[in-house]
Amino acid sequence: MKTSMNPTEILEFLDKVMDKAGAALMSYFHTDLRIERKGSSETTIDIVTDADRKSEEIVMEAIAREFPHHDVLTEETLTERSGSRWLWLIDPLDGTVNFAHGIPHFAISIALSESDDLIAGMVYDPVKGERYSATRNGGSFLNGKRLRVSDSKLLRTSVVATGFPYDRATNPNNNVKEFQRVVTRVQGIRRQGAAALDLAYVAAGRLDGFWELRLKPWDQAAGMLLVKESGGRISDRNNRPVTFRTRNIVATNGLIHTELIATINGER
Repeated sequence: MKTSMNPTEILEFLDKVMDKAGAALMSYFHTDLRIERKGSSETTIDIVTDADRKSEEIVMEAIAREFPHHDVLTEETLTERSGSRWLWLIDPLDGTVNFAHGIPHFAISIALSESDDLIAGMVYDPVKGERYSATRNGGSFLNGKRLRVSDSKLLRTSVVATGFPYDRATNPNNNVKEFQRVVTRVQGIRRQGAAALDLAYVAAGRLDGFWELRLKPWDQAAGMLLVKESGGRISDRNNRPVTFRTRNIVATNGLIHTELIATINGER
């Protein structure tokens, strides 16, 4: 059993897994998909496809083969936990709704934590061939090029992104009011449908900030490490520290963080 993990080894492993899983996703893209709704309600908009399941199968088989004593937390499959200090967090297809509608904006997100401390993560966009990677204290990179967050200092000169929970039609805590407050205060706002890529774009300086409610650990773990290692800042909407289990996060370049949080909360 491995007692330590080399960052280079982790990223090399993730490169290989992402190549295979990404190729599988692209083989399903723009084909007739079997789409299922999650849960029992006919009104739910949370879906899963054959592509999600195939990508997850590829990733989980690779981890089981290379790191059999590690635990796994993934979106589509309930897995047993052994108590390992190593935990893989997997979103095999972030942006399933985009994928199902033929919109070319989706990704695979994988992170590894040690005793709940994120040590490596990768977000791969197979359409654009963009591979975002980060290791703890090792920086963030896009296809080998070092990333830094943007230098925008004010909301009015910033482009930010957000998303809405799947239960927004029935849960009043749905981010609509926050969206209304922010949209009039920024240069631009985007709702792109893939939280992992939104976080990667903050790390790359393409977006200046991002916030969302009720994300799951696999949605955000890799992206959170990317933002942190590119010099950004992450908190909850009350500006408190977060972990990958926090259900509402705000991620920015750090310079607009206080202003964005105040606007979200209606304090400005």
